[in-house]
Amino acid sequence: MCGIVGWIDAAHKTEEKASILDRMATTLQHRGPDDYQKWIEGPAAFGHQRLIVVDPAGGKQPMIRKARDEEYILCYNGELYNTDDVRDQLKAKGWTFQSHSDTEVVLVSYMEWGPACVDYMNGIFAFSVWEKKRERLFLARDRLGVKPLFYSDRGDGVMFASEMKALLAHPEVSSAVDSNGLHELLSLGPSRTPGEGIFQEINEIRPGHRAVFENGKLKIDRYWNVESAPHEDSFDETVARVRELFMDASQRQLVSDVKLGTFLSGGVDSSAITAVAAEKYKQDQLGALQTFSIDYKDQEKFFKKNAFQPDRDEAFINLVSAQNQTKHSVMEARTEDLVSRLKRAVELRDLPGMADVDSSLLWFCEEIKNHVTVALSGECADEIFGGYPWFYRKEDKERKGFPWIRSLNERVSLVRQDLKRDIDIEWYMLKRYQETVAETPLLAGEDEDSKKHRQMSYLNMNWFMQTLLERKDRMSMGASLEVRVPFSDHRLVEYVWNVPWSMKFHNDQEKGLLRQALRGILPDKVLFRKKNPYPKTFHPDYTKAVCMWMEETLVDPNAPLFDIFDRDQVRKLNDSEGKSIDTPWFGQLMTGPQLIAHLCQIDHWLRTYKVTF
Repeated sequence: MCGIVGWIDAAHKTEEKASILDRMATTLQHRGPDDYQKWIEGPAAFGHQRLIVVDPAGGKQPMIRKARDEEYILCYNGELYNTDDVRDQLKAKGWTFQSHSDTEVVLVSYMEWGPACVDYMNGIFAFSVWEKKRERLFLARDRLGVKPLFYSDRGDGVMFASEMKALLAHPEVSSAVDSNGLHELLSLGPSRTPGEGIFQEINEIRPGHRAVFENGKLKIDRYWNVESAPHEDSFDETVARVRELFMDASQRQLVSDVKLGTFLSGGVDSSAITAVAAEKYKQDQLGALQTFSIDYKDQEKFFKKNAFQPDRDEAFINLVSAQNQTKHSVMEARTEDLVSRLKRAVELRDLPGMADVDSSLLWFCEEIKNHVTVALSGECADEIFGGYPWFYRKEDKERKGFPWIRSLNERVSLVRQDLKRDIDIEWYMLKRYQETVAETPLLAGEDEDSKKHRQMSYLNMNWFMQTLLERKDRMSMGASLEVRVPFSDHRLVEYVWNVPWSMKFHNDQEKGLLRQALRGILPDKVLFRKKNPYPKTFHPDYTKAVCMWMEETLVDPNAPLFDIFDRDQVRKLNDSEGKSIDTPWFGQLMTGPQLIAHLCQIDHWLRTYKVTF
């Protein structure tokens, strides 16, 4: 993977652009530490930070190619999983290639098909193409939004980058946050509305969207979405098709010229990917697959079962590793590993995040990078197959608004009294919720229950999944580790979208359909294990550390946190070590010390980014 940055603007001189572009690109060095190249000519300037995964010599960027009296310049971040298929189609049309990189295939695809090139691609990507003579910029992002792409529309020009920090490094882009951005932070954080950049001058190309900038105008359109249609396959046919699509997606994503491994949590999703990858390694005589899991120091002593985390992962991880003969490494994080990265996690995300759920993943990815450069992970399966409690639990299904934001009262109670005149947390959250529900592609004639399940799936795919994919991208790229997610393959997503809930919830178990499709691939103990989320630490030292951080913030009379939050309410929360609020702030894990750490992260974000309102 890589970091890309670009700037179209006729007003600035070339030498002036060069220094600004370098400054912007440097902020993305963690995404691509292996090489930096730039291209500047006329109104256009592009920078590329490269992490080498395939074809070190042939994949250099920005990539330039001429045809039909036009010169095309590509900046690309991503991985194409049907490279050979697309290359063969292009060869049949007379095109030739100088490398085996997917980068060249992406560029030539645009040269042949123009903006429609994305319809031919299976992969995770965010890229730009500049047509030099025509002076037209094309931007595109993959269907499910695995790879990020932000932009700032300057009226007569446009900037884009893989992360917001690169845009904020431009002297003309401010870190101002308006009322809309403040509502995003308080009503929805750490999630955000698809397309919103929180900062007033920054927006995001949504998943499945593309844009064209030409003649001073930026036009964005949607090239992909799920489409609703009757599901005609029997249950057995559905099981077989899901298995086929999953196997193909996982095998395609094993292509790499550098060392590769898998995340292994002992859950169904990562275990299935590990089993497929290990079998492919055996067939190709590549030796034992490397697998990785995270645990926390003294976790066995302090772990407490709850409705979301009914058991620990260790026994299931060992079972999968032994069955597939993987070379497994358990990375054990200490409290100081988590606490020391809470600030860095904010800086990688450019926004307050999910506390130690982020910082632990960052540390984990740093440890994995000591062994491999590419890893496969199990994200997206729960959103696509219905793995979360809110898909089937009555009280969650009937809750007003997003089921993973149950903390509405708590959010309101922590905000300063004088801000409540201008900020309506409930109204904004429900507004964004209703917008997505209204956007859901429905099937005419379906009963009310089927309609509700489609809406729930669409909400999860566009919101909860995006939050987790953003987390995985920023934390992994923060460690210069490329992470791939086979369950985001759009062919699998398109097929499962129309499968009725009665099939997805087979045997009254979450992801029942997926479990049936994986029979024979996983041992039954893993296959029918109750879902466990990403593990968090239960160590009391973590609670003490974040409470101490908050105490330092509370005694600072100039702490920007208290421009938004009520100091007395936050003090009460901290004095109780987070126990005064027992409802998760977001998702399933952000309670107690995680919430305190999240508030500390907000303070760090306000200070570091010099946010103004």
